[in-house]
Amino acid sequence: MRAAPADVDSPSVDRPNQAQLLLDLQRVNKIAQRLSGCLEIEIIASIVTDGLVHQFGCAFARIWVVEPDATMLRLVASSGLYTHTNGSFARVPMGAYKVGKIAQNRVPFLSNRLAEEAWVKDRDWAIANNIQGFAGYPLMTGDRVIGVLATFSHSPMAAEFLEVLQVLCMTATIALDAALQVEAKPTERKISLTNSPTLSDQLAHLLTTATMALVGTETPLPDSVSYIFLRLGELLDEFRCDYARLVYGATDVTLEAIVALPAQFSNAQASQIGSLPHDAVARWRSRCHQLRFMVTCLGGSLQTQPGPQQQMVQVTLQTPYGNRESGDKVSIQCREALVQTALTCLAYRAGLTVCDALEPEAIVITDSETVARAADRVLWVRVKASNPAPAPATASIGWDTDADQLRQVVHQLHTGQWVESAVNPGTPRPSEREREIMALLAQGLRDRDIANQLYISESTVKFHINNSLAKLQAKNRYQAVYQAAVHGWI
Repeated sequence: MRAAPADVDSPSVDRPNQAQLLLDLQRVNKIAQRLSGCLEIEIIASIVTDGLVHQFGCAFARIWVVEPDATMLRLVASSGLYTHTNGSFARVPMGAYKVGKIAQNRVPFLSNRLAEEAWVKDRDWAIANNIQGFAGYPLMTGDRVIGVLATFSHSPMAAEFLEVLQVLCMTATIALDAALQVEAKPTERKISLTNSPTLSDQLAHLLTTATMALVGTETPLPDSVSYIFLRLGELLDEFRCDYARLVYGATDVTLEAIVALPAQFSNAQASQIGSLPHDAVARWRSRCHQLRFMVTCLGGSLQTQPGPQQQMVQVTLQTPYGNRESGDKVSIQCREALVQTALTCLAYRAGLTVCDALEPEAIVITDSETVARAADRVLWVRVKASNPAPAPATASIGWDTDADQLRQVVHQLHTGQWVESAVNPGTPRPSEREREIMALLAQGLRDRDIANQLYISESTVKFHINNSLAKLQAKNRYQAVYQAAVHGWI
């Protein structure tokens, strides 16, 4: 279980660790893949609770579902320290204990001092079993609660773990809700399966203020992909989106949207969605940041840019369809979080199946000699072009390797062939000012903040950033920061 910072007793409110978030999303995706096509309530719930125990190291995890009369919650799965479902908490009244209150109030909860909580029924039990952390999350579809997920840990949990649970609960709720409907109306099972709503139907329902268009033939998407589109749909509706177009292409699905800004907000800056109240700006940027990171992990992108006269914002969410057939397996085990993140994104773009470190069939991609010595088949990452692959490595790749090349290298390694990709011919050297600006950009500073810190104008900042994008052959600032880091600019 991911621990909170050592000097904090309560959940941390610091900026989430992106490398940890990436790892957690990979784990959630593995759990979600096992739910596909399952319509048995207990099996679905057990997959989720088992995943929390085995993938996240929870002491134990449980799921309750709301009974038809909405007065009780029924325990349907328990994994880890306790696996029985017929104990004293087998049925919990709505509003009773913390689980019942989460179902009633619909508010997620996290505590790292479980034994000190007044609502705990048996504090001696928590102390004896060294249970410190508790996190509970309501399973909701629309405005309806269908259950509660609760997980316990021996170590403190970081506050952003609730965000991870939110992603997992979204997928679990969809699967459980379908199973509950089948259980309630077994004779309508065939109809419920064939008439499940498409992504365009769900977006049209969410975007109450927008004109919706659909281009291309709809293709079933993995739950992890659909989830990101629906989360963006909720955000767009909150800011009263005027137009949206869902495009199914040959390899990607794209949502293009336009959010018109009210007249009083027309003096917006390019880096914001209008001169909205500060809390609205922060909310927009925070949620876009979360969605951008999630879609990047799946090999896609989320871009926002202002329209003419800063009176609108254009939003483009693009992602590949996902692996319809699983690609070759890889296990990415790099020393640096930035390298780990970059290669994971590249692996998703290449259509590879990303596995954990214990998968025996996976090709190990690493820049660590310690990891390389312990693996059978190693694809070495040359952090520097002059850095040769160690003896245990079967093949190596450089920073110039693209998704197609990576897929080919991994496939040939799976078939026992030696592969060596071309060495990066080099990248134009940056000026000292470009280095300074890219370093500040990597810290999350806006153009205005960078200009103030370096005592230059915002237009000068933009000029140097554009030069850096050209030198690094980057399409956007996110790619530029990543390329600047791997090429040693920052």
